[in-house]
Amino acid sequence: EAFKDLLKNWARPLGLTFIAEYPLTTAFKTRISVDGALLHELRLPLGYWEAKDIDDDLDAEINKKFARGYPQDNLLFTDDRTAVLFQQGQEIGRCEMTDPPALERLLNQFFAFERQEIADFRAAVVQFKQDLPTVLVALRELIAQHAATHSAFQSAAQAFLIQAQAVINPDLTADDVREMLIQHILTEDIFAQIFDESDFHQHNNVARSLYALEAVFFTGALKKKTLRSLAPYYAAIKATAARLASHNEKQTFLKVIYENFYRVYNPKAADRLGVIYTPNEIVRFMIASADWLCQRHFGRYLIDKDVDILDPASGTGTFICELLEYFRGQPAKLAYKYHHELYANEVAILPYYVANLNIEATYAGITGEYA
Repeated sequence: EAFKDLLKNWARPLGLTFIAEYPLTTAFKTRISVDGALLHELRLPLGYWEAKDIDDDLDAEINKKFARGYPQDNLLFTDDRTAVLFQQGQEIGRCEMTDPPALERLLNQFFAFERQEIADFRAAVVQFKQDLPTVLVALRELIAQHAATHSAFQSAAQAFLIQAQAVINPDLTADDVREMLIQHILTEDIFAQIFDESDFHQHNNVARSLYALEAVFFTGALKKKTLRSLAPYYAAIKATAARLASHNEKQTFLKVIYENFYRVYNPKAADRLGVIYTPNEIVRFMIASADWLCQRHFGRYLIDKDVDILDPASGTGTFICELLEYFRGQPAKLAYKYHHELYANEVAILPYYVANLNIEATYAGITGEYA
């Protein structure tokens, strides 16, 4: 426990999160759990930790773990006497636990490790911040031109405005439609890469309408040319998302991407709306606590019939998605709850759109079908 606390305290100022008993899928497609993992905010691991008993032969245990397919990119083994660090399949350091300077050097090497996809992603974000303003100007000019002269675009935009006022916010305006269209154009590839479903957007009513509006004016060579400078950003997201195994990790990754995107896209609105969301771990605790309180004081669990659940400021849908995951394993009750007693809304347009896609993807991931 003392060494675990050391890792936690070392990780905290670096923006890393320590997760105990972290599940992994090996190269042999088997499921394992390492004693600990240090995760970036993107939910990608910086490295792993395996603790062995003092009576174990540490080198023999290391060989056994690697034979089972344990990761070798940045893995720290310890017992009460020795610490051994492997990076990229090679032992790069070993020291006695009673030698503080040597242990500090070893831990510095462990925490200094950086995966290529993390480095690529950070570089892509920097480039994205530089390139996005130019792309936004081009898109706004293009939309303004079609809004003034293109009757098909005018009709499609008006139809979408009526729909959006009915299902999102009755106070939305034509300017809001323009911004939502821009946000859709800029983010459609992000969701496709994260969830790896080419038809993901086609199942969402808001997305279908935005695709129809986009198709009136923004296709083919024009689309490729306008968005060309953002391609490295989308590619970095794809490479990072490919390492995320669970739907929960993808949810967290999407939330981080959204926060970063929105702060570049509209920093004033991000500050005004407070675009910082509750960590999933806290959300899960809140749901479990509410479930316990509901049963204790009202004699019903959250998933039971006649328990209505309302999330009036849903953000990107984290609470609803975690609720759906919490209800996993009770398919009949989940289906009824989803269709009749689960409500969510969000007044900001982009997070509303994200939440729609997020919630529908979570439900489909659990049940195998879209509602």
